[in-house]
Amino acid sequence: MFATMRPEYPLTVFFDGGCPVCSREIAFIRKQTSGAKLIFIDISRPDFDPAPYGRSRKEFMAKMHVMDVKGRFLVGVDAFRALWQTMPGTLYPCLAKLTGLPGIHALARLGYRVFARLRRYLPPVGK
Repeated sequence: MFATMRPEYPLTVFFDGGCPVCSREIAFIRKQTSGAKLIFIDISRPDFDPAPYGRSRKEFMAKMHVMDVKGRFLVGVDAFRALWQTMPGTLYPCLAKLTGLPGIHALARLGYRVFARLRRYLPPVGK
């Protein structure tokens, strides 16, 4: 769990480029962060091979995955928390801390679980 693990950078961000909501969020994060901290891999590409990462394509597609430089994975809300910590300013780093609090973390995980199942059916935001 993220609360006990501090990810080491750079982070490899596995995202679904076929998901409009996901693509829009990744585009926003790319604009906000340093290229040295994040490496992006589109798991929807036909040439993406999950085997070297010890996960299946289905696992990657089910939830957001981030891998730190030591090969440790953060998944779902914890993946977003790691990404938010790379963003400038105070809003996103504070959001990362807030969603790490025990009760809020549980609610965020539940909310993310619902979002992850419905994400492909959602229209892209902010068009």
